[in-house]
This record gives sequence, C-alpha cells and structure tokens, in this order.
Amino acid sequence: MTDTKNKFRIFNNELRALIRRFSKRNTSLTSTLCAALLLAMVLTSSLARACACGCGVFEVGTSDMLPKGPGGMVYEEFDYQSQSINWSGSSRAPKADNGDNLIRTYFVTTGFQYMFNRSWGVQVEIPYDYRRFTTTGGPTGSDTVSNNWGTLGDIRIEGIYTGFQPDMSVGVTGGLKLPTGSYSHQDAYGDIDRDSELGTGSTDILLGGFYRHNFGNGFTGFAQTQLDIPVLVQEGYRPGFEIDTSAGLYYGFRLGRVRVSPVAQIIFSERTKDDGVNASGGANANPAGGVNSGYQRVLLSPGIEFDMHPWSLYIDVELPVYEHTTGNQLIAPELVKLIMSYHF
Repeated sequence: MTDTKNKFRIFNNELRALIRRFSKRNTSLTSTLCAALLLAMVLTSSLARACACGCGVFEVGTSDMLPKGPGGMVYEEFDYQSQSINWSGSSRAPKADNGDNLIRTYFVTTGFQYMFNRSWGVQVEIPYDYRRFTTTGGPTGSDTVSNNWGTLGDIRIEGIYTGFQPDMSVGVTGGLKLPTGSYSHQDAYGDIDRDSELGTGSTDILLGGFYRHNFGNGFTGFAQTQLDIPVLVQEGYRPGFEIDTSAGLYYGFRLGRVRVSPVAQIIFSERTKDDGVNASGGANANPAGGVNSGYQRVLLSPGIEFDMHPWSLYIDVELPVYEHTTGNQLIAPELVKLIMSYHF
C-alpha cells in the first residue's frame, strides 16, 4: 500500500520489536545483568523463530512455561504493541514512503498445557485479538482512514515430548496452526491488506524444541525455538516461513512465600517474504512475492517472574536492537507481555 493507492497498494505491516532483559542479585545488580546478557548471546547462536506478518507476537513461551513434571497449567497471556515507525532495510524510512500509518494490537491468549507423564504432553492456545489499523485509502484513495475490529485468532495445537532426560530438561514440540482467525475483514473501500488481518488463512506445521540447564547457585539457562511452515493456503496469499529463537538466563531467590526470578532473554527472529497475488505488492507486481514483507530482527527483553505456587505472574518488555525489513514496513518500539498462570 503506497500513496498511489488507485493502482494497487504496496502495503506492509511487520516487524515489531521486542525482547527480554536481565536478572539481578541483591548485592551486585550490574555484574549479574552483564553475565546474564552474555550467556544469553552464547546460548542463542544456533536457533531462531518469528510470527505471522509483522503484526503478530512471538510464539516462544517463557521459562515458566517449559514443562518440569507431570500435571497441568492454564494461563492467560496479554500482549500489546503499537507499530507506528516506518522502516526499510536496516534503518528508519520516511513516513511518506508507506501508506500505512498505525497498527495497534491487543493480543489475549488463553492457553492450556498438560503433561500426562514425564514424557508426553499437549498444549493448546486460543487467541482473541483486537486491532486498530490506520492507513491511506477511503473514497479518494488518499484519505486517512482507521478500522477497528476484534476476532478469534489462529488456534495452535501441539504435542510435547520430554523423554530424553529424567529431569525433562530437553523437549521437542510439533503440531498445527489452524486457520480459525478471520482473514477477510474489510471496509467499504478495500483498505485492509491480507498481511494486516488477524488471521493468516493458512494451515501451518509447527515444529519446536527447548533446552533448560541448571547452573547452580540459583541460575538457570534456557533456549527454545519454534518453526512455522505454511502448507495449506487460501485466496492468493501465502504467509512467509517463520523461525524464532529465544535464549536466556534467570536467577531465582525467595522473598517469603514468593519466588522471584529476574530474567535476561535474547530473541532472534526471521520471516521470509509473503507470496501470492494478495501479498503486499502482489505476485503480479513482483513474481518473487510481496515486496513489503519479510524481516530479520534481534530483540532483548528484561523480564521478571513471581511464583507463589500454584500461581505465577510473568512480565516483560521486548526491545529491538537490530531490525532489517524487506521494503517499507511498520515496526513497534517495544512489545509488552504479561502472563498469569495456574499450575495443577
């Protein structure tokens, strides 16, 4: 979507920004943060992950969501981001180069995880998302218009296997992302791109894995990765292949009944370009696929977790340190995440 919207619109929307931060000790906050960040960078060297269109959220979980024993967990996750900065390549680009002005999204995900034993489990995530999308369009093609809508998102169902080690420190996941989210919401002037919808319309294969290691003295490292491969698509739009990786370190200590765990995390994310006639720019304009889609990014995230079994609360803010986009895309300066969970 560009300013010459009479012909077709070179859209965009992608790339957010995120990622997680560091831990702290009662006495030596600065040295602990530096050690956590360094370890996270070492752990992340061979992994990766991402989300559907730059308007999604990361599907890697938090350290608390990695299975530790038989039993179940239900959780509610709240994510927020406001994409308002036009970005092209590895730098900020003029607003005039992008017809889209704002993508503000609230993500609410209800999740369920259950480990039947120390080897096998299942996880289901049901999202509901609300979006405000401001772009150039309307009756003249050059008006500023805003659309607000909310809908069920794409449901994810995955199996979990953790039988490699007695302590369940190594696991793999696999499953499907279902096309349950709406991908056809539209105003009277056709102003909403396929990559700005809350659902992708695709059925995707999900593959992932995780590793956790106890370093002793309260320090635990973790790494996880998630691969998202669209296999069945609809109506001229194939979202890009995605891979996200997160790695980090947390330090746990007790304050009375509450276990407090500051978290340092780094995330690397890559998404290939969308494809099809309804991709951003369209295959007719660019046979290689959408001209305003695809990205790589690295994010750091400071976070903290409070655990008073069976309840836990996790909060982080995810901040970009490197971003590279194909074409013009809207990015967010940060993403805020909050997860409340109950273990049984």
